[in-house]
Amino acid sequence: MTATAAQLTGIAAGVPFLAIPPTTRPRTCAPVVVAWHLMDSPRTEAALAAALPLEGLDAWRIYLGLPMSGSRLPSGGVEELMRLGYEDAVRNLHGPIINQAAEEFMPAFTELRARFGFGNGPIGVIGGSAGAAVAQLVIAESDVEIAAAVLVSPLVQLHPVVEALGRHFGITYPWSQPSLAIAHRLDFVARVQEIALPSQPAILLVVGEDDDRDAIRTPATRMCQELAKQYVDPARVQLMLIPGMAHALAEEPGVEPAPQTAHAAKADRHTVSWLQRHLASSVVTAGSTSLIDQSGTPESGDR
Repeated sequence: MTATAAQLTGIAAGVPFLAIPPTTRPRTCAPVVVAWHLMDSPRTEAALAAALPLEGLDAWRIYLGLPMSGSRLPSGGVEELMRLGYEDAVRNLHGPIINQAAEEFMPAFTELRARFGFGNGPIGVIGGSAGAAVAQLVIAESDVEIAAAVLVSPLVQLHPVVEALGRHFGITYPWSQPSLAIAHRLDFVARVQEIALPSQPAILLVVGEDDDRDAIRTPATRMCQELAKQYVDPARVQLMLIPGMAHALAEEPGVEPAPQTAHAAKADRHTVSWLQRHLASSVVTAGSTSLIDQSGTPESGDR
């Protein structure tokens, strides 16, 4: 394991990570926020930490690398990744990457908890694009109670994303029963009850105004609307639209840390504000002392 400034990097249960400790709160009881990067830019854990550094959030910030990304690219690198995508984007890439990342969460989290001494503070998750699908699987399928989540440029329905990619590359994806089964599992609009129950985590969807309408904006809007119907307090589910932002959160190639873009900075501020509010409130609800500085207030957003 290596350390640069406050950043800790290494491997936990086979998963590359970048961790940033809380700045003032006790490390043993501070909240923990786990983030997964995009398959677009930023496409590694270090690049996501530069795009969404979560400055001002006094919590453990854990960035996990996706399978087949960064240091875990398949033999043959990006060219092999593209070949696999052209062969079958759903069965070779989207399905296995998202599924494996969700399965890796608990072993990696358990090892990191033992290594760094996490306590029982509230847990938040963040995901960008495909990473958002991982975060939603963790909420819906794991035994870990998630207090709050931020989904940025989120993949909430795989089917329209694949259709949009087909239009972009000038191909028609040949859906099959196995690939339709993967798309069904990754249709979180249809799984809102599983995401809402039992703990009704506070969920913010951050969407770029210039992102693809059919693949991202419309599904995210539907997700927000349908999810809010499941909540006692519908205000715990919100959608934030950022003018001028497209899908990516960093400039290409998005592998190494890069200067934060203006749109990523806005997404970062909304993310910090949301987590400050809802991770802190989850502690108060539990009858404990707040572990996060609440000096920031939720922003009204760029509407």
